[in-house]
Formats: sequence, C-alpha cells, structure tokens
Amino acid sequence: MIIAADAKIYTPEEYLALEATSDVRHEYLNGEVRVLAGGTINHNEIITNLCVALKPRLRKENYRLFTENVRVWIEKYRVYTYPDVMVIADEPIYHGKGTTTVINPCLIIEVASKSTKNYDQGDKFDYYRSLSSLQEYILVEQSRIHVLQHIKTNDNQWLLTEYEEDSQEFSLSILPLSLSLDNIYEEVEFEKYDSNF
Repeated sequence: MIIAADAKIYTPEEYLALEATSDVRHEYLNGEVRVLAGGTINHNEIITNLCVALKPRLRKENYRLFTENVRVWIEKYRVYTYPDVMVIADEPIYHGKGTTTVINPCLIIEVASKSTKNYDQGDKFDYYRSLSSLQEYILVEQSRIHVLQHIKTNDNQWLLTEYEEDSQEFSLSILPLSLSLDNIYEEVEFEKYDSNF
C-alpha cells in the first residue's frame, strides 16, 4: 500500500535529500512524495524465489539483478520508484550522483498485493513503459497464483500473457530462461495471507 506522506510539493532534489536520511522508502510522483509500506512474508518469499531462479543464469549472460532498494528514474513522468526486482543488461546507467538510481532496466518484476495490484497494472506500468530500455514487465500476485507477463514486441506493442496454474512455466523475452510458477510460489502460504496488504 502506498500512503501519502504529506501535501507538500517536492523538487526532485528535495526528495533525494529526504530519501538519503529516511528510515523508510518513498516514491516520488512529479512532486508528490509517498511512503512505501512494508512488505509481507509472501512478498519477501516471492522476491527471494525470483532472485534464486534468476541470479545464476543472469550472471552467465552479463545481466545484473537488483532488488527493491535500488531506485529507477522515469524522466517522462518525473517518477522515482523502487521496483521489487529489476534486471539490467550489461552495466547500469546511473542517474545523478552515486549508484542508487538507474535508468536502464530491461526487465521489471513487481510483486503485487491486493492494495497495490491496480496501481501496478495501471499507472505504474504506464510509467515503466516509457523507459526505452524496458523489454518485459511481469506482475506476480502474492495473494493467489496469478502472473501477468507483458513483453514488448518489435513494433513497440505490448503482448500480455496470463498464468494461473502452479504447473505452468513461461520463458523470459530477454534471454532463454524459463520460470515455473511452482518455483515462484514455493513456500508461499496463501491461507495466512494478510488481506490488508
């Protein structure tokens, strides 16, 4: 869940200064700053499973894997946000000073809760699609087995494929690697899912 921090309008520089001293992460939306709520056990389990599946293969293919503490800057919409999982081909291109913000992900994966699913599928996907480097966007729900895979085609259209069975697997567009839903959801306990997130 994303909660508004206050009604003040921030410059990007003010946001970055706030973020540098804050104990919690914030998202920046064209002047508006929002607190990002903490994750659940299921959210963490899914991110861990994705990293375990992706990291060994990506390392061999000269891709870099980042998780939810690395920001992405989306210039068209003036947005700073923290994808749950982000893959970059070759080397990251950094925005501004330091190595905390990148601009060139080719794959982004968001783990959606009931409260963030509509935002992740709607406005956030609009923001991400404006990144010229992005080739694939995957949305993984944490309250049930449900994965949406969006792949950018050669004519800049986005192809959606939906997966809802734990026996299914799908291939990534950026390299020949398959992910199985069974592995993505390993040790996720839906009956203990907190419906408030």
